[in-house]
Amino acid sequence: MLAGAALGHDWPQVAINLRVVSMIFLRLIKTIIAPLIFATLVSGIAAHSDLKKVGRMGIKAIVYFEVVTTLALIIGLLAINLSRAGVGAQVPAASGEALQAQKLTATDTILHIFPENFAKAVAEGQVLQVVVFSIVFGIALAMVREERRRPMLQFAESLAETMFKFTNIVMYFAPLGVGAAIAYTVGSTGMGILLHLARLLVTLYVALVVFIVGVLLPIALLARVPLRKFVAAVAEPVSIAFGTASSEAALPRAMESIEGLGVPREIVAFVMPTGYSFNLDGSTLYLSLASIFVAQAGGIHLSLGQQLLMMLTLMLTSKGVAGVSRAAIVILLGTVGSFGLPVEPVFVLLGIDQLMDMGRTAVNVLGNCLATVVVARWEGDFDQNGSTKAPDVLPTGVASS
Repeated sequence: MLAGAALGHDWPQVAINLRVVSMIFLRLIKTIIAPLIFATLVSGIAAHSDLKKVGRMGIKAIVYFEVVTTLALIIGLLAINLSRAGVGAQVPAASGEALQAQKLTATDTILHIFPENFAKAVAEGQVLQVVVFSIVFGIALAMVREERRRPMLQFAESLAETMFKFTNIVMYFAPLGVGAAIAYTVGSTGMGILLHLARLLVTLYVALVVFIVGVLLPIALLARVPLRKFVAAVAEPVSIAFGTASSEAALPRAMESIEGLGVPREIVAFVMPTGYSFNLDGSTLYLSLASIFVAQAGGIHLSLGQQLLMMLTLMLTSKGVAGVSRAAIVILLGTVGSFGLPVEPVFVLLGIDQLMDMGRTAVNVLGNCLATVVVARWEGDFDQNGSTKAPDVLPTGVASS
């Protein structure tokens, strides 16, 4: 990012010509979005077809996840509308205005959510239509007999894992894409964009603190979670998540610590991995904040209804991608593209994404640890006398993804 900013400032004409490098990176990212969303949603829904056997615990966990992630989206939305970090950013917008130009009626907006042709939805980058198709497909697959369901489920799981690896390969080129994008932006508009990025970074961390104090802490108090023991148990996995910016790197230690806190192994083994798909508190907060920043930087005014529709899209598209590096950027890029917003500000965000990823990943892990304890308390299976010393063995069959 620093090299790109220097190049854009000192040799603006050269920097402007580097835009092709960032556009190549953009195209590679765009190829990931539809198959990744389809594979993760289908495998996530169909693989949990045994939720009926789990009974009350599964329903309680899903309800908890959706309520908390919705609150995270709202806090992110309020934070960026208050700070207005993207207003006046002067990011060059090659695309956009489509959302403003399309004055859709309420009926048109509702119809636009549902696909008439899956291939067309993929080709046009209609993320919400891909999500709706994937959800219905996953539910239908979960209703199929085991012997017929297994091959398709294996295909979806294999496709998801392949797209994770595909994303990792593309991300090796992220420094070139980010450097070229920053160089082009600074060469076109000047150094002012860096001040807006600093304001956005501060906005994100303030919003994350507000979420922890205003949402997670009251939930912990209501559930009568022993705060001192809980903090001692989660300190290490949250630190691992913050340092590595990887949720899955912290998963094994988080499961050990929460079981050592007094949560039964069967609840840990169910709630924690499920939360990694459906309870990404930090990532959902970031996505709501970043999507409005993109609109602000592109000079596009979004009405409250348009912002809420975008939040609904993000709430659905963010499920199931915790295991992929920079998943939030992939989802953000697909969402802003489907809403006709400019993609250039997303490249600018990549410059500070590592710093933002550390905070949101730490909150993801913290939120899932708390969710596991809350569900155990809700089920009446939490042993307050449990030791914070982790057991030596992970639950049978639990992997780190």
